[in-house]
Amino acid sequence: MKKAIKFISAVAIAIAAAACSSPEKMAEMAENVTVKCNPAVLEVVGGKINADVTVTYPADYFHPKAILEVTPVIVYEGGEAKMEPYVFQGEKVQDNYQVVPSEGATVTKPVSFEYVPGMEKCYLELRGTVKYKAKSADLPSKKVADGANTTYMLVCQKGKVDYKADGYQEVIKQTAEGQILYQINSSNVRNSELKGQSVKDFQAALDEILANERKTLVSTDVVAYASPDGKEDQNAKLSDNRSKTAEKAYGKVVKGKEMTGDVNVTSIAEDWEGFQELVAASDLEDKDLIIRVLSMYSDPAVREKEIKNMSAVYSSLAKEVLPELRRARFIANVEFKNYTNEELLQLIEENIDVLDETALLRAATLVKENDDKVAIYKKAIEKYDSNTAQYNLGVTYIHMDELGKAKRAIEKAQADADVYNALGVIAMREGDYNAAAEYFAYANNETSVENAAVIDVLDGEYKAAAQKLAGKKGYNAALVALLNGNNAPAAALECECPNAAYLRAVAAARQGNAAAVKSNLEAASKCEKLAERAAKDVEFAQYR
Repeated sequence: MKKAIKFISAVAIAIAAAACSSPEKMAEMAENVTVKCNPAVLEVVGGKINADVTVTYPADYFHPKAILEVTPVIVYEGGEAKMEPYVFQGEKVQDNYQVVPSEGATVTKPVSFEYVPGMEKCYLELRGTVKYKAKSADLPSKKVADGANTTYMLVCQKGKVDYKADGYQEVIKQTAEGQILYQINSSNVRNSELKGQSVKDFQAALDEILANERKTLVSTDVVAYASPDGKEDQNAKLSDNRSKTAEKAYGKVVKGKEMTGDVNVTSIAEDWEGFQELVAASDLEDKDLIIRVLSMYSDPAVREKEIKNMSAVYSSLAKEVLPELRRARFIANVEFKNYTNEELLQLIEENIDVLDETALLRAATLVKENDDKVAIYKKAIEKYDSNTAQYNLGVTYIHMDELGKAKRAIEKAQADADVYNALGVIAMREGDYNAAAEYFAYANNETSVENAAVIDVLDGEYKAAAQKLAGKKGYNAALVALLNGNNAPAAALECECPNAAYLRAVAAARQGNAAAVKSNLEAASKCEKLAERAAKDVEFAQYR
């Protein structure tokens, strides 16, 4: 019995030795070698195809004195790409390659390829050459994986860039003002004040307001003051008395005019606000010190005491400032109805020079043709040196895809977050992603963060992109969700454009919804480029 066992073992050893006695035999037995790839379908991430290939060599396959060169190769339409081979050796080879023992082994190696157009329809294979003494033989090539998935390349790289607001007001708040002065401690209105230049100017302004169809007198404020000297209670009584006489004086000022709106009569005991304005506008040597006192103390009595302690300056105040604060003001509150959109469009054609800066900026938003926008923005720049128009001109050139003109225009605008973001969009459209990322980082506003997510996608940083687009909706947000394993946003895209349809088709394919794949691809195929892509896209391999 023992002799029989020894005989059988000897036969087995002899057969194994014979099986691996030459490169040809290793080639013949190559079908016993198994390979796996992770991922099973190749994927392009950040411009590269990366995967891990696991090879299992069975027992008694690898000759102890053989050397095996394994070359990963991607075969695609238009060519192939090869890596440097991995080299393995049998356990009796006196070299420094990875050893594969005769009892077998499982080996995992990374593979990496730079993506080139055409690889979206490709496959990865291993090509082996075994060497033994002076002999060599090529192993049958082994297909490892299909690919490559390029779904991330569907990201929209146009970038988001916003126009600056035009600041145009459909209704403009305006005021017209006149005033009368009182003598110290008096509430009597002198006839000379009613005939003064301030009242005359006020009356003329009222006449213009009432005659202008675009202007409406909403209300009038009659405000009486006392100067901030003397006791506060006495000043309160004095200003109240002045409000009564001022109201009567206002009646005389507007007599015969068809006034509209309410008349609001009020009094302010001590005119500290007016005091500060007059001091700031004066030539007084110690005006900064006076203003500092006002900021340090809020109590009127303390303010007056501290200012009176400045004896030299107080005499000047008593002569030049305080008399101007013993007054009553007539303030007409007016609403000016600005040009309608229709009027703006007409004025652009017929009399553009009457338009102010904001009107020009608004008019530019109303015209449809970009060339017309350019002309209007240039007019605003020429006439008003408008920074907003300078920036918006650059944005218009971006939309026209005239990137050189866009950059020159944007760089002339005052640098801010909008400017940095726009420069980032230009760089991104030009393919300079590093510069784009830097500009978006400088901008650091909501729009630039959204644009920076595009750079993350191109770099393969899908989670970072998702963080930047958190709470956002739309095409890129749906794509990023898809790249992170969430199909729902892409499936729910409501836009009927071909790109959105294509993204819905990808989501449907991943969900196994053949009907939705078909209908959405039909819609996407209205775009020739997308139709060509779909024919090669590994996402739809099982539906072709």
